[in-house]
Amino acid sequence: MHRVATGLLVDAAVRESVPTESIALFRDFVVANLRHHHETEDAWLWPQILMAAPETAGPLKELSREHERLEAALDRLAAVEIDTPAGRSALREAALDVRDSVTVHLEHEEPVLFPALRDHVTSEEWDAFSRRVIESSPTVAAHLTIGLFEEVGTPEEVRSALANLPEGLHPLIPAMSSQAAADLRVLRGLAS
Repeated sequence: MHRVATGLLVDAAVRESVPTESIALFRDFVVANLRHHHETEDAWLWPQILMAAPETAGPLKELSREHERLEAALDRLAAVEIDTPAGRSALREAALDVRDSVTVHLEHEEPVLFPALRDHVTSEEWDAFSRRVIESSPTVAAHLTIGLFEEVGTPEEVRSALANLPEGLHPLIPAMSSQAAADLRVLRGLAS
């Protein structure tokens, strides 16, 4: 999801047909969700993995350092004034930095994280972590999370990712999905 979202922000930043308000909301969504993602890993998931697999300390420490570099890139992205004459170009440059940071970081993270999750985190522990992450998730343009999950995941992966949503939100998923699809079309310049 983060690869697709950051790539879309790079492309949408200079797409003239995309309203500034749509770009600003999507930028805020990307910043808030990437921050939340790495903060929950550093604060909750890494300590859980370290308790079960102390040998992961070095790689997890390096991943946290990459999170710090990503945080600096997110700060630059969040600070761009989009509605200035050079705003869209500056946004694209800052979004490129975030996209490239995310791409490299995930290339480093996935070979460490996936085996650690498989070997050292039980289904029950993962569900508890997932619920905690969902409960603390940013609300800015939250519907886009569902739309992006649907784009990148299989139906089973989407069901699994959304399984720990609070029960009261489950009836809203179709409407959130529909709104996300419409908003993503706008960002891609496909809205009629």
